Amino acid sequence: MGKFYGVQKGACANDSTMIRVIRICRKCGAKVFSDAPEGLCARCVLKIALATLPEAVAEGDLSAVASAKADDSGRVEQSAGEDRASASQDKTTVRAAELLGELGDYELLEEIGRGGQGVVFRARQKSLNRIVALKVIGLGQWASKAHLKRFRREAEAAASLEHPGIVPIHEVGERDGSCYFSMKFIEGGQLDEIVRREPMPIRQAAELIAKVARTVHYAHEHGILHRDIKPGNILLDAEGEPHLTDFGLARLLETESTVTRTLEVLGTPSYMAPEQALGENAAVSSATDVYGLGAVLYQLLTGQPPFAGGTTYETIKLLLDTEPRQPRLLNPKIDRDLSTICLKCLEKDPKRRYSSALALAEDLERWFKHEPIQASRAGVFTRGRKWVRRNPTSALLAASLVALAAASGWIVWKSELIRQPVTTSPPPDKSIAVLPFENFSDNKENSYFAAGIQDDVLTSLAQIHDLKVISRASVMVYEKPGVRNMREISQALGVANVLEGSVRRTGNRVLVNVQLIDARNDRHIWAERYDRAVADSIGLQGELATQIASVLKAKLAPEEKARLGVEPTANSEAYVLYLTALGKEGTDWIAAEQLYVQAAAVDPTFALAYARASILNSSIAGSTTGDHRAPMAKARAQAEVALGLSPNLGEAHLALGLCLYWGDKNYDAALKEFEVAAATSPNNAEIYIYVAGIYRRQGRWRESVASFQRALSLDPRNRSVAFNAGNNHLFMRDWPAAAADYNRALGISPDFLRPKIGLAYLEVFRNGNPAAARKILENIPAASDRNGLLAAARWDLAMLERDYAAAEKVLTDFPLEDFPSAGDAPKTFYQG
Repeated sequence: MGKFYGVQKGACANDSTMIRVIRICRKCGAKVFSDAPEGLCARCVLKIALATLPEAVAEGDLSAVASAKADDSGRVEQSAGEDRASASQDKTTVRAAELLGELGDYELLEEIGRGGQGVVFRARQKSLNRIVALKVIGLGQWASKAHLKRFRREAEAAASLEHPGIVPIHEVGERDGSCYFSMKFIEGGQLDEIVRREPMPIRQAAELIAKVARTVHYAHEHGILHRDIKPGNILLDAEGEPHLTDFGLARLLETESTVTRTLEVLGTPSYMAPEQALGENAAVSSATDVYGLGAVLYQLLTGQPPFAGGTTYETIKLLLDTEPRQPRLLNPKIDRDLSTICLKCLEKDPKRRYSSALALAEDLERWFKHEPIQASRAGVFTRGRKWVRRNPTSALLAASLVALAAASGWIVWKSELIRQPVTTSPPPDKSIAVLPFENFSDNKENSYFAAGIQDDVLTSLAQIHDLKVISRASVMVYEKPGVRNMREISQALGVANVLEGSVRRTGNRVLVNVQLIDARNDRHIWAERYDRAVADSIGLQGELATQIASVLKAKLAPEEKARLGVEPTANSEAYVLYLTALGKEGTDWIAAEQLYVQAAAVDPTFALAYARASILNSSIAGSTTGDHRAPMAKARAQAEVALGLSPNLGEAHLALGLCLYWGDKNYDAALKEFEVAAATSPNNAEIYIYVAGIYRRQGRWRESVASFQRALSLDPRNRSVAFNAGNNHLFMRDWPAAAADYNRALGISPDFLRPKIGLAYLEVFRNGNPAAARKILENIPAASDRNGLLAAARWDLAMLERDYAAAEKVLTDFPLEDFPSAGDAPKTFYQG
């Protein structure tokens, strides 16, 4: 045990007397308290820490920092078991703070934070009787000259800057060997603590980083880098305004060339730029702070920093060797442009980041205004090159597999197993898909309202002959929130352009944001923001359609322009009911029809509401079993009212055509109505489906196929259309085309029963191979046969093979007495 030197009296929390035993440091002989960690004084603890960590890093040995653990916010804490010197330093820092009590003119009230080089207290400046933030160098009189120098540099750098976004310095001083400076006290708290309590909304996060970026640009203009931008160094005041603090790592740009220590790692690992992690001080520039801003933005958007390993070493390794995950994978609500801005800041190469913090702020401000941003998303070759560089082994394996697949493909092609290679023609430039709009309203019931606006915009675009517009049914597959791969959407739907949007309805106002994207290269083309009263938004769909047509350089005929300029109703209440009904059409026909009826009751001149109600009643009658007379009577009456109010309304002619089709079976008359409807709505796939059905009934097979193909081009995800086109080709004995159509239907919906059965019939009709057909049918689970379709096909096959016992067994095994798929034919019909 060390020699007793003396005792010290002090005040405890309960004002009782405390005796503290003083010993001798076992290394240098200085006075220390008996509970000093490792029996060392603070100076020796500091020397040990400084003698191990920086030099090891300077020599390129990152294993020296392998024991430092990072929490989710990216802040680093030392593992006491693996780095006791650092732990001792931390404890001594706390003790030094306890001994201060008062420091000159300042009464220390409480510790409120720890920066890179000091402890921050809430303090009262006695002479001015004001509350300040007082930063004291962490080890007081035991601090090394290097620490004191860095501390003074922090004070000088911050004090030279006068900006509302930078915490102002009041006084810099030194007393009893302790350096300190006082700053304005910010009431709100540190950003990392605030967002830990409650995540920050996306727009608010982007606005905050734009403000901080302008603050950082101001510092850069005055020759100062921050070099440690992180959530803990951003303070928010009571109004939520950001203030940047802790310039402990700032370096004067004008003295950069004179700096000789080039290998010291400074910064917080999870927010550190690669050039800092490598210790390349000469490479540190304003782009380093841009990286830090991007890292904080990433944290705010996703809830985690770009890189966070279990230890400092792991974090730095991730930082140097991997790319950050796409923010949209962690938070699907982040849109593509904001994700692009964030990732541009986090480029490994400083030259690929924003040229300045100001450029970042301006791009974020473009995003606020829904204007095209300057940042462009990394191309596929750039991303591939990064992946290959960071994953050479996997890249070599992938290349080998590609070569093997190519060789296999050549063999297959040469063996003529693939007889009709698929060729994909590029989509026309004037083609568009309107993806489901996101509902940002507080009331989630307004999701139907948002869906209705999307449908209304789509319907208006569908009236333009010079555009190809994808139907609502095919775009609804992208309804769920998530990352949308625009190139995949372009290929799946056969379009060049995609319109995304969001709707926020608050009370009597509606905010609609839309952006037009070239899906072939993920390029932002155009965006607009509409903030209006609901009553003023009635003609919005036509206005939007006209603007989009102009952007895509689509020609508008005079009559098309006139139709788009007509407001469907002047009554805002009726219009809201109508939009809500449109949104419900995809899930609940009956509820939607009732809403259309309500809209028409509010505005008896609302022709479009009558027409949509009629279309739904006809669809209900045509797709269900039972007595169809009641819904068909309603459909006919509603169609006639719609035509009386608006004789040229395309939807009214479609409604009447459906009454003639389903109710009267008058296909010639129905065809005439459908032709009128197609003239005013050339992109409505539903019309071409019914026209194809009429042509097939009339034996006009080729015209029927052409109509089905036209419908598929507008509704490429419609499995029933693909299946029916296959049936047409089967009856026309165009076997390859039938097989292609059936397989296309299965590509859309792998569990779709009908095309599987179609392929089985094809084996019989084309190849005379009932065994192959039987194998196809046997591979279909019996549980999927809810309406007897599979049972009827198995019965057909057994009869073709004259296996009457097997045919009888099929009937016995089927649990129902009727086959709904065969027009409710009873089993006795098949038995007979």
